[in-house]
Amino acid sequence: MKKSALSISREQDFAAWYQQVVAEADLAEESGVRGCMIMRPWGYGIWERVQYLMDQRIKATGHENCYFPLFIPLSYFAKEAEHVEGFAKEMAVVTHHRLMKGEDGGLVVDPDAKLEEPLVVRPTSETVIGTAFARWVQSWRDLPVMINQWANVVRWEMRTRMFLRTSEFLWQEGHTAHASKAEAMEETLKILEMYREFSETVLAMPVVAGEKPENERFPGADATYSIEAMMQDGKALQAGTSHFLGQTFSKAQNIRFQDKDGEFQFAYTTSWGTSTRLIGGVIMTHGDDDGMRVPPLIAPYQVVIVPMLRD
Repeated sequence: MKKSALSISREQDFAAWYQQVVAEADLAEESGVRGCMIMRPWGYGIWERVQYLMDQRIKATGHENCYFPLFIPLSYFAKEAEHVEGFAKEMAVVTHHRLMKGEDGGLVVDPDAKLEEPLVVRPTSETVIGTAFARWVQSWRDLPVMINQWANVVRWEMRTRMFLRTSEFLWQEGHTAHASKAEAMEETLKILEMYREFSETVLAMPVVAGEKPENERFPGADATYSIEAMMQDGKALQAGTSHFLGQTFSKAQNIRFQDKDGEFQFAYTTSWGTSTRLIGGVIMTHGDDDGMRVPPLIAPYQVVIVPMLRD
């Protein structure tokens, strides 16, 4: 009978096997906050390689990196009803800015420290970036605007699994604004292809790229495209998404420009992202009953075994 390094096989319990791989490979561990994981050096080292190699591709397609705040005013979300409805149940909200000593000696929220406006901990950045685009874009000469940020986001997930679905996760999110619908759609599909190529050549994870049905669209998008990878348990994993937002956010946030004829037009926008979920996909694609196997391009360390024979 073959003996494996792990006590749980994929055939016995795929979900439990996955959790054991994460633990035994020293990728991540619980933090004390539900859905928030500590990424250990091995796990974060893989993410660093993913980030480095994908960032090269993002910059090669003309995008620039920047950074936006973690806290977003609630009023920014209120401008786009469909978007806020899609994320409402997952939003973490900050309402006070100070603690005080309670009667029992512990710490409690100071009732006099209530914020004038609640702040949402970033679940995604379309609203805050769209508000900036409205300031940046005045003329057709200002377009296209093509930016990306590497950041963390928070979505208050009810059922969590390390890397695959966590309350806080690391990702990149790209955002662009264009003068025409055709240009914005070209951007959306170009990024989809970039994700497909990255997944298959860097992660060695085959995917199917295509459009999501209407009921699975990103809240507020006209169309959502994704790469889907088949895992060893027969389930598909959404590994990256690219959204054609049309003029939904530009109309809500007044992202408009003066065209060559002097007429005011609303811009067409896109957004797209991948996250640390990619590491979960790599585990479930390449792992076996002895543990994790990492494609060479994203392995934090390269090890070569050289046999030394006496003769």
